[in-house]
Amino acid sequence: MESAQLEAAYRSLLDAAATVTGSGDASAQPPGEWTADQILAHVSLVTATTIATASAVASGVNTAYDNRIALDTWTIDRVITLAGGTAGLLDRLRCQADALCALAGAALSETELDTMVPTRLLSNGSCLVDQIVPLRDLFAGLAESELPGHTRQLQALLPADAPLTTTV
Repeated sequence: MESAQLEAAYRSLLDAAATVTGSGDASAQPPGEWTADQILAHVSLVTATTIATASAVASGVNTAYDNRIALDTWTIDRVITLAGGTAGLLDRLRCQADALCALAGAALSETELDTMVPTRLLSNGSCLVDQIVPLRDLFAGLAESELPGHTRQLQALLPADAPLTTTV
């Protein structure tokens, strides 16, 4: 996959996060929803897991991909604390995005991108994927579904009259 789509998805998410966190309290939590910080911590965990999986493939190690740790509320809260809050989460996610986009781009060969990875993806208590998929499909899923979904989730936290800024 071309990393441009993944880069654009991260850029949109980070733009939305900057707008939301700049418009008020990033710890504000609408009923039944995550806070902006929780969304960022979740995406950071998903990104870290994807980096680890891609790095394992690049090093010739057998690996699997499982996003359940990124859904664990204790772990999400711990990441927020370890990152130092909103600013730290944004910095961490920018760096992780750069690293993952480098891997998705020229760093991995076509053969590595085609490596089959046992994958388990859960969302909202439902199993979305429980099968073996090519590594490239993990990158595509982030770019096409996961990141845009969380971008919309962040945007929904904005007051109705707040403008959304972008760097596209």
